[in-house]
Amino acid sequence: MINRTASITRFVIGMLLVALMAGCAGSATQESTGEYIDDSGITASVKSLIYDDPMLKVGQISVESHKGVVQLSGFVDSRQAATRAGELARSVKGVKSIKNSLIVK
Repeated sequence: MINRTASITRFVIGMLLVALMAGCAGSATQESTGEYIDDSGITASVKSLIYDDPMLKVGQISVESHKGVVQLSGFVDSRQAATRAGELARSVKGVKSIKNSLIVK
């Protein structure tokens, strides 16, 4: 009886672990937990670089990251500013590509 109870307990624990790991896995459209954390760090790093650059106005630039792809959107004063924002984003470790959708106003 004790042996059967222990087997059932191990089985249930094993199934819970499998379910938890499946919940952390990513897919083509959804990030895994690790990817989400990496993208949060990428986004923070890009925002910090943009904030520290005197050519750029951070309040006018939005930064989002998904699976290492950085999306820049918003408004800038010149084409040079849009290019500069892209260069800064590209310099961050972990960035795979840039989608620079900044609009010159």
